[in-house]
Amino acid sequence: MAIIKTKKADLMSKYKRVFEISLIISLALLIVAFKFFPDFKGQEIKIEGPQELFQVEDIQQTKQENRPPPPPKPPIPIEAPSSDVLEDIEIGDTEIDITEQIEAPPPPPKEDKKIVEEEPVYFVAVEEMPEPIGGITEIQKKIIYPEIAKRAGVEGKVYVLAFVDESGTVTDVKLIKGIGAGCDEAAMDAVRKTKFKPGKQRGKPVKVQVSIPVVFKLQ
Repeated sequence: MAIIKTKKADLMSKYKRVFEISLIISLALLIVAFKFFPDFKGQEIKIEGPQELFQVEDIQQTKQENRPPPPPKPPIPIEAPSSDVLEDIEIGDTEIDITEQIEAPPPPPKEDKKIVEEEPVYFVAVEEMPEPIGGITEIQKKIIYPEIAKRAGVEGKVYVLAFVDESGTVTDVKLIKGIGAGCDEAAMDAVRKTKFKPGKQRGKPVKVQVSIPVVFKLQ
């Protein structure tokens, strides 16, 4: 069911009349205000309080002095070549002869390739160590007892390290322990002259280094 407002409850019906009455009242109040508003043109406005005086000083403007420009740098004298020097100079011919055959430059020198020989590797221990043919007695027979050692009564044992190749030849010797008085040299010389049975590894002859004791004893 629709709701129907009564004329007394409907406020919008009186909105236009209320607006007109309010506008008339505001205009009447504005006219009364302009008519009875006091006039302030004839009154003077006084400001109480001491007034301070300020003195304006004249500021003198500084003038920049026009300094003279710095003097120019003196020119560096360049010595001109004399005519005598120019006469001694000979100008070569710069024309290129197309038909001239130019020899090829020589090849660079060949560098001598140095063949670096690898040092042979000698085994220290193998299955069959090398032995002097005839035993240590054969080495002792080749020893020449030095006269200095005999006179000084030097006796002892010299240890020599022998480098034996696959053929049983001693390629080099080194002194391990000596007694001096010429005995060391005599022992190494005797070992160097001795033929050995080559050392073997897995049945194959190999290079081996072996220590040989040489005895020096006066009879």
